[in-house]
Amino acid sequence: MSSDNGQDAGAGDVPPEQLALIRESVRRARTPRAKPRTWRGAAPAKERPVARVLVNKGVLHLDRYFDYAVPEELDEQAQPGVRVRVRFGAGRHHVREGRREGGGLVDGFLVERVAESDYSGPLAALAQVVSTEPVLSEELLGLARAVADRYAGSLADVLQLAVPPRNGRAESKPSPEPLPAPPAPEPGSWGRYAQGAAFLEALATGASPRAVWNALPGPEWADELARAVAATLASGRGALVVVPDGRTVARVDAALTAVLGTGQHAVLTAEAGPEKRYREWLAVRRGSVRAVVGTRAAMFAPVRDLGLVAIWDDGDGSHSEQHAPQPHAREVLLLRAAHTRSAFLLGSWSCTVEAAQLVDSGWALPLVADREQIRRAAPLVRTVGDADLARDEAARTARLPTLGWQVVRDALQHGPVLVQVPRRGYVPRLSCTQCRAPARCRHCAGPLEAAQDAGPLRCAWCGRDETAWHCPECGGFGLRARIVGARRTAEELGRAFPAVPVRTSGREHVLDTVPAAPALVVSTPGAEPVAEGGYAAALLLDGWAMLGRPDLRAGEDALRRWIGAAALVRDQGAGGTVVVVAEPTLRPVQALVRWDPVGHAARELAERAELGFPPVSRMAAVSGTPEALASFLAGTELPPDAEVLGPVPLPATGPGPSRRPGAPPPGEHWERALIRVPPGRGAALASALKAAQAARMARGGAEPVRIRIDPPDIG
Repeated sequence: MSSDNGQDAGAGDVPPEQLALIRESVRRARTPRAKPRTWRGAAPAKERPVARVLVNKGVLHLDRYFDYAVPEELDEQAQPGVRVRVRFGAGRHHVREGRREGGGLVDGFLVERVAESDYSGPLAALAQVVSTEPVLSEELLGLARAVADRYAGSLADVLQLAVPPRNGRAESKPSPEPLPAPPAPEPGSWGRYAQGAAFLEALATGASPRAVWNALPGPEWADELARAVAATLASGRGALVVVPDGRTVARVDAALTAVLGTGQHAVLTAEAGPEKRYREWLAVRRGSVRAVVGTRAAMFAPVRDLGLVAIWDDGDGSHSEQHAPQPHAREVLLLRAAHTRSAFLLGSWSCTVEAAQLVDSGWALPLVADREQIRRAAPLVRTVGDADLARDEAARTARLPTLGWQVVRDALQHGPVLVQVPRRGYVPRLSCTQCRAPARCRHCAGPLEAAQDAGPLRCAWCGRDETAWHCPECGGFGLRARIVGARRTAEELGRAFPAVPVRTSGREHVLDTVPAAPALVVSTPGAEPVAEGGYAAALLLDGWAMLGRPDLRAGEDALRRWIGAAALVRDQGAGGTVVVVAEPTLRPVQALVRWDPVGHAARELAERAELGFPPVSRMAAVSGTPEALASFLAGTELPPDAEVLGPVPLPATGPGPSRRPGAPPPGEHWERALIRVPPGRGAALASALKAAQAARMARGGAEPVRIRIDPPDIG
């Protein structure tokens, strides 16, 4: 296009400046340029030209690192821990100029840079460095790998839970400068516990004590937790607190602000929104704040120099993650405490069997108050059994026994009264009045429900009306509510106490607090609001329904929910009274009367050890169609000491979007097998199940099989 002497043939009247610009553009065009995201023809990085990447596929047979070439242009950006995008899925025949091409773009994390690859074939190049922010540290990667191995899951699935989605606007803003460490706090109400002050002093001096803390009833637990965090920060280390829900987060957040001041801690919850949550997470990763409180997703928070991990109310179901591989926050924090050699604090008003096992094994020490302190802090607990209800048929119909009615009437003169009902709604389930057999549909065996408009009975599964029901067990025709819901109970209490306001707290609308004025507060378990100054009394209804669930944890869970409600009541010296409607001789009821959840958990642990049940043994639940389950079990090399229980059919899932984790899809009939191994063999069991599942997925076309390690509910 141009001649040697600089004269352009046929250029006409084109100015010399424009001709020079054209010549420069032509020279640049002759230089080879790499295509975007394939980097064809691009030179590799001079040092460590191979990047090991964890691709975000989340399937077990791809649970490993893949090597990619690092283009020289991305050398500075492609550092360990950053988010990248890579081409994944290209075969060996998609090779051009010595580099693999093709495949779809997949997100991933750059794990490390190495000089050579173990793979002998051509490597694809990194397509893009999404962000130069290193979000995956070596410590977090090690924790995620340990969690994946323990729960027979993939590393990519765990990192989906551990690292929040990127938000560019939050990432572009700098985090605030870290504040100086606060002074060591005074023991405060920790002095009520025998070793409370010593525990706080150990944290402040840099030690790593491990304790199972049975908190005294009342609102002081949040301040005590904040003081433990402050003592850890005073030693120059970080602290992490995981609680069940957003309401509890708000209480701990307020206590931390009161003890530490503003700017010393971060709050990590899903309710904060993606930008705010990612901004707070980045502040923790960058070291701007060294204390974190949050819900279960915060169990992976990248706290620097971690000195304390704490969990409150580990028996709450919210601590169990619903996404694969379904880890439990308590177990993740135990892994973190072991890996980082940090202090561990498990606190609750009640006590789970897992907590009792930590003390029994000597891994943690008990942090409890003496009996005199417990008697001063706890309310008076009175029982109402079936014999009392049988002598009081009118009270049975009204759902309020005479003792409960008298306690509520007297307590309303001094403040609000809490009424705990196991179910929300109106009349969720019906049963025969004579033998209490559940009322089932004749067509699909689904549960029958009573309409609020006094219409005919209707099946909750198939929707058919039932006009001529009779009990197939005893032939009776009478029906009673198995569990009367919160709304029905609120209506009956409103009629019994017409001059008193009635408030409800449940799934649709959860109250955080209620004033100290007289009122009836009807709540489902876990949704109880905090009353200013404490409740004057509490009435715990339908205890038989909570204890009668076909589940290994029925007694433990019922006691935990009762104590959670009773702990909101004023102490006995201030007139606080709790009435529980359940058989008085049952072990959980007696534990509530004595306020002895630790003793109840210890006895449960001894029985489970004798029977070989979790947590003494390790257990996995495998579910699927009968053919798929049989094929999976036949192809799995289980440890020699593994014991297979079942399989047994799972209850059919009714129509609707909501179902329990691991339940079969609507319309499908699945079976479940439980695999049990002795203590110390849990890792071998998880490894065997993971290998079998990976081989099954690699073959393709096989029906799905679901695996859950240490399921919280095994029936």
